[in-house]
Amino acid sequence: MDTAAASLFPPAAAKPRGVLSPLHVSRSGLVPRQRSLLAVRCAHFSAPPPPPPLPRADSDDAAAKAHPRLRLRLLAEEFRALPSDADRARRLLSLAAALPRLPEPDRAQGNRVMGCVARVWLVARCNAATGWRMRFAADSDSDLSRGYCACLVAALDGAKPEDVLAVDPADPDLAPLGAGITAARSRASTWHNVLVGMQKRARTAIAAREGRHPGKPFPSLVIARDGAVRAQGSYAEAQAMFLSPDESKISGLVNTLKEKKIGVVAHFYMDPEVQGILTAAKKQWPHIQISDSLIMADSAVKMAEAGCDYITVLGVDFMSENVRSILDQEGFNKVVVYRMSSEPIGCSLADAASSCEYTHFLREASRCYPSLHVIYINTSLETKAHAHELVPTITCTSSNVVPTILQAFAQIPDLNVWYGPDSYMGANIADLFQRMATMADEEIAKIHPDHNRKSISSLLPRLHYYQGGNCMVHDMFGHEVVGKIKEQYCDAFLTAHFEVPGEMFSLAMEAKRRAMGVVGSTQNILDFIKDHLMRALDRNVDDHLQFVLGTESGMITSIVAAVQELFDLYSSQERANIEVEIVFPVSSDAISKTSNGSHHVGSSMATNLDNLTIVPGVSSGEGCSIHGGCASCPYMKMNTLGSLLKICHQLPDKNNKLSVYQANRFNFKTPLGKSVAEVGCEPILHMRHFQETKRLPHKLVHQVVHGSGDEPL
Repeated sequence: MDTAAASLFPPAAAKPRGVLSPLHVSRSGLVPRQRSLLAVRCAHFSAPPPPPPLPRADSDDAAAKAHPRLRLRLLAEEFRALPSDADRARRLLSLAAALPRLPEPDRAQGNRVMGCVARVWLVARCNAATGWRMRFAADSDSDLSRGYCACLVAALDGAKPEDVLAVDPADPDLAPLGAGITAARSRASTWHNVLVGMQKRARTAIAAREGRHPGKPFPSLVIARDGAVRAQGSYAEAQAMFLSPDESKISGLVNTLKEKKIGVVAHFYMDPEVQGILTAAKKQWPHIQISDSLIMADSAVKMAEAGCDYITVLGVDFMSENVRSILDQEGFNKVVVYRMSSEPIGCSLADAASSCEYTHFLREASRCYPSLHVIYINTSLETKAHAHELVPTITCTSSNVVPTILQAFAQIPDLNVWYGPDSYMGANIADLFQRMATMADEEIAKIHPDHNRKSISSLLPRLHYYQGGNCMVHDMFGHEVVGKIKEQYCDAFLTAHFEVPGEMFSLAMEAKRRAMGVVGSTQNILDFIKDHLMRALDRNVDDHLQFVLGTESGMITSIVAAVQELFDLYSSQERANIEVEIVFPVSSDAISKTSNGSHHVGSSMATNLDNLTIVPGVSSGEGCSIHGGCASCPYMKMNTLGSLLKICHQLPDKNNKLSVYQANRFNFKTPLGKSVAEVGCEPILHMRHFQETKRLPHKLVHQVVHGSGDEPL
């Protein structure tokens, strides 16, 4: 560190130039001796002179030993006491004026705090020379953001690393500092993000003090402004290999698709080689769609309308079944649908919904009046049909499950909702509603206009979810991964699929509160990354955006393509050095815990340690280790480029050689004698109605309230 930078970190024994106003003890505890609690260290204060300094935290003065949490709460009380938002903003500006400027060498990209509207820099030092106390300095090119930095530096500079970590960014007592200033609302995330950055540096300091070396970082891909991709780690290198596919393979596939009028729908979790070629081929043949499972079926209908005679589905079997049934419902019976393997392409989650345990879960629901079954769309059509005959059923996706359930509770009095089969998503929904029950009515109304704290609290006992179904990929985002994210990536943007375990969900929800995270579907994750990149491109200043990918690593091809497309879109402007880094948080734990039964809010989730399932290895020798592989679905990897080319080249199938590859058309009956295809599609149609109108269809409400008879006229 140079001389100028070192001047910001005086030796531990030195007196600071002013941090906080002195405090005295009254009957109510520590209170301010004068109106202002804060005066930031500054070499050249202008009139009026600063208040007397508060002794450093490592001195003998009792007031100095006040915990940083107390210091921040006193600051919050000061801001809360100011009469208006304008007064609070002016107070921030006065603090900003007193904060020393960082030397230019310290205003470097490596010291940037991610997630702030303005540029913010944070520098920390903690070693034997500082008495193992944290010495902080910060700066910003925004005066309001500098004011937030001043608050945190004043309260935490000189504190022990453990005391810095003990400050909760979500502490409601600190709300006036974090989000209580309307005039500075666009800058308010600075307060949270700088605090999280300070805590990350405190963890590093503790590790250094204890002689522990930080573990290897997760593998990642970095996309530069010119579109170039840089891989970091062997797993990332394996992903990057297929981002620039062979042109001859692309042209060969495109020619075949055009000649034979073949449409292709593929899931985000495809093998990177297949995705790379399909992404490039889409530029020449529009009837290729890579998306989540819901959009796949919709895209197939559009392809059939455009004249495609065949649809190839790259996904698991329930996806091809859904495509087949939706095409039939729309009148495209002659369009043939092909899957990519002659063997079953399973799914651990879909399999759970077809088990005897899940049938028991539904029978329990059928005995509880009135009940609605909300089933994840990632299940087979046969499962949907059998479920709908037991309990009125509507499908959902990870992006619409919360509004679906909230609308159901609002629309049907005294309703019981039974969600399945994903136990993690069910637990996360319950967690989310419990959080909502502590929110203000105004905040809840923004999520759903017909709910408030009273209604959310009343629905909690009537929300039930199945406990025995997990996605083997998302099961890997557990304790080990979460611990490493907290330690090394807590200041990065965090994305998480709604199917991840509770620890990862809570971490992402905390990040979401400070505009640094998203929890939702694969499409939600992609949109989140694109949105933050567009903001950075609009600012057009040097930046490094780091995103932790909390879902299957197959998404990387679509993410890279979207990032490169945005870079191209902004290519005409003066080019700031902006990079996007995608981090793969993969686990070394190859064991997936499973359990059976149902669960309702308020009871604890049991764990059956005797019932363990070994996660199958994935293709291409990726293995299942901390270097990568567990964030990759082995079933999705059964959809190979070879299978796609084999099917396409043999079309039209005049000799019926491809019959084993055709998606199932359900011509058989349900236990009540109805068509499986017809009954299984009805929950999907209910969901489509909800998406269009934001209300449950009248027919479904009648089935819930009066039974499964015909809808009244």
